[in-house]
Amino acid sequence: MSVLEQYRAWVVAGAVVVLLAVGTGIGWSLNGWRLAGQVADAKAETANERSAHQADLTAISNAAAQQVREALAKQQNAQQKVADLDQKHTKELKDAQAENDVLRGRLERGGGVRVAASCPANPVSVPAAAGTASVDHAGTVELSPEAGRNVLDIRAGIIADQSALKALQEYVKTVCLAPR
Repeated sequence: MSVLEQYRAWVVAGAVVVLLAVGTGIGWSLNGWRLAGQVADAKAETANERSAHQADLTAISNAAAQQVREALAKQQNAQQKVADLDQKHTKELKDAQAENDVLRGRLERGGGVRVAASCPANPVSVPAAAGTASVDHAGTVELSPEAGRNVLDIRAGIIADQSALKALQEYVKTVCLAPR
């Protein structure tokens, strides 16, 4: 092989190496641009996902806050209804107790407790025919002071029980069974 052929072989080899180096550089640059685009796309996608996730979290938070506000409003409404019922029934009970106290005061001042009563004309004799028993006109019977106090005590208990029952019934109707 002559020098010229060697020189030519070296030039060709050098050109191949240069072309390979240039091709590798161009390939490297193109790959870098492509990867940079993919990274940018991934960042944009991640940012969009974060934004969507944040929007979802905000929507969930707002819905939960609204539910809390509604529950609090319902609770306050129920508490107001209970307070109104309590006030109403407490007043009714106090009025009934005051009336009973007035009657008790009359009894203590010497007034009696009178009860309307009817008695057969002659309780000892048995009538001759069935269905012919006669009854005197209705009159009044006055109880002893002790019996009168007992009647007023019983009356006070009945008033308290009826008031409590009425209050519970209204509570169930207005608070427990109220539309939600």
